[in-house]
Amino acid sequence: MSTITPDKIRNVVIAGHGGSGKTMLSESILYSTGAINRFGKIEEGSTTSDYSKDEISRKISINSSVLITQWEDYKLNIIDTPGYTDFTGSVKSAMRVMDTALIIVNASEGVEVGTEIAASYAKEYGIETCFVINKLDYEKASFDNTIAQLRDSHGTHVAELQFPVNEGLGFDSIVDILKMKLLKFSKDGKGDYTEHEIPADLVDKAKKLHQELIEIVAEEDDELMTKFFDEGGTLTEEELIEGLSREIKAKKILPVLCTAGSSSIGTKPLIEFVCKYCPSPLESSPFIARKSGGDELTEIEPNPNGEPLVFVFKTLSEPHVGEMSFFRVISGKVSGGVDLTNQNKNKVERLTQLFQMNGKNRKDLTTAVTGDIGAVVKLKDTHVNNTLSGKGLGVVIDQIVFPDPLIEQALTSKQKGDEDKIASGLAHLHEEDPTFLFHYDPELGQTIISGQGELHLTIIISRLKEKYGVDVNVVQPRIPFRETIKAKVDEVEYKHKKQSGGHGQYGHVFLRLEPQKRGAGFEFVDEIVGGVIPGKYIPAVEKGVKEAMLKGPLAHYPVVDVKVAVHYGSYHDVDSSEMAFKIAAAQAFKKGFMEAKPVLLEPIYIIEVTVPEAFMGDVMGDISSRRGKISGMDTSGKMQVIKATVPLSELHDYATKLRSITQGRGIFKRKFSHYEEVPKEIESKIVAEAQKEFAEAHA
Repeated sequence: MSTITPDKIRNVVIAGHGGSGKTMLSESILYSTGAINRFGKIEEGSTTSDYSKDEISRKISINSSVLITQWEDYKLNIIDTPGYTDFTGSVKSAMRVMDTALIIVNASEGVEVGTEIAASYAKEYGIETCFVINKLDYEKASFDNTIAQLRDSHGTHVAELQFPVNEGLGFDSIVDILKMKLLKFSKDGKGDYTEHEIPADLVDKAKKLHQELIEIVAEEDDELMTKFFDEGGTLTEEELIEGLSREIKAKKILPVLCTAGSSSIGTKPLIEFVCKYCPSPLESSPFIARKSGGDELTEIEPNPNGEPLVFVFKTLSEPHVGEMSFFRVISGKVSGGVDLTNQNKNKVERLTQLFQMNGKNRKDLTTAVTGDIGAVVKLKDTHVNNTLSGKGLGVVIDQIVFPDPLIEQALTSKQKGDEDKIASGLAHLHEEDPTFLFHYDPELGQTIISGQGELHLTIIISRLKEKYGVDVNVVQPRIPFRETIKAKVDEVEYKHKKQSGGHGQYGHVFLRLEPQKRGAGFEFVDEIVGGVIPGKYIPAVEKGVKEAMLKGPLAHYPVVDVKVAVHYGSYHDVDSSEMAFKIAAAQAFKKGFMEAKPVLLEPIYIIEVTVPEAFMGDVMGDISSRRGKISGMDTSGKMQVIKATVPLSELHDYATKLRSITQGRGIFKRKFSHYEEVPKEIESKIVAEAQKEFAEAHA
């Protein structure tokens, strides 16, 4: 690829709902521009984007893929992203570094949950949004219905730049509103087309849409609005093109184009549109950064001659190569052999050799200029969300905020001795996918893995085996229950007295236990008067109570929200010790706890479920069956938002169930809220099971 300047770079992320045809449209762009010489197919596992084993076997995109091609004198950096919501983190990281989002909409299905998620990420990062209505060669395709849905969701500034002539199985022609021409495409998949006059029966429709486009463009620009009225309600072709370009880049207009990616219909006009109307890195919004070591915000303008500044947005572990870090050059330029400072770690990294990627295929990249996307291997201590810069630029780019996990599982090693290999493998998998999290929970005694859905974690487990050679058992995580009391016990006594020759053991305490407000925590009060227990033993009393609270008397879960006062006792000049008082306090607490109406508490989560209205009844019924309580409802575009509180123990399979009952169109978020009492009939089962496990462990 010849030397490219920043003004000739176009950075495009292709996103949308699963099944909208993103991967085939990406393949079509590569094939139409000559970047590949064979049009791959998903069924054959031969596409450039979906090359990993799990993508080929499942026939869906799981990873984002960085692609490159050239069109005339433009370089296109493309990231094809997954549509399945389990892998939404890849969409968000791609949106962070690209300048234009092509949001692909299935003409047969219209606006779906994934469409709206992609649009919300593009809006969050302030990048240009273009809608591409794809799969217009499918039998049930409806361009008009899809346009109407887009306008319902995104308002009147959704601007139709094209419309299909013969959508459906025979689709091969598009009317271009800007050119006011009919574009007729070849059937060989190369994307070539010829221009013709618009058929007589479509002229009125084309003129009407052309006029609407002029009005939308004029409405957003005071100068053009004046010309519009001065020229009798129109604009010159030059004014229209300049105004449209300016307003698309200003994100005031959301253009809509037509394609059938699997047959390359509309692909070349789409590429031409991206190159002509979409922003270069020099025209895109500046990146927000913080000055190193502080919180002061600053804007980083794309300066081709400035200090080099690089942001890492993706990591990939390559066999026989090591970890490959994908980056965008925010400012300046970088070449192989340059030393940059990792501003997050304050460590120097050498960029030994740069690459440009096309799926799994890589080529050497001599220099990456401002706005370019590249990759580098074997950085020692650099990860996703890290900023690398030259000496004179001490800033950290604002990080990608990844979505919180929605599902948890616990895993154990199938083979003793594999624990270190498992930990290492999980760490590498987290590097590749920051939405996958793991930790060891000492309270539960389990390694907990968490992610965006059941498929997400299934993929992680299969990659753990395939890449790192370890097998694991996957089980449901234990629930972090808590214990507390509901009644006050004014006096509970315990005397620890032991004589075994020589010094004995003597500790004698009277405690008072009372419940605290939920969330108030533990409080210890020393009410000893007259030195009946010497002050030096009081800390031991508190320590004994705290140790007893770690595994409560009811079901061996931590105790919370209890106030304990020591108010009387006795001691022995010779036999008393800190240990004796610690034991006495622990036993007194356990005894008093069981007299104070003990109860089990369970974690309650707030969930926010977004679904099409047609599924509201089923979703609300399912929430109720999970002991959930509906707390409110709202509307977001065409979607309904249900807010509820649900016990964590009932959320284990919720992501999977929600997809099932909403045909994949429902999504949810969750976060911890508070603890509540477990219903008595459920509590008795949990307590019995916990006591059985305890007895077996200590048999």
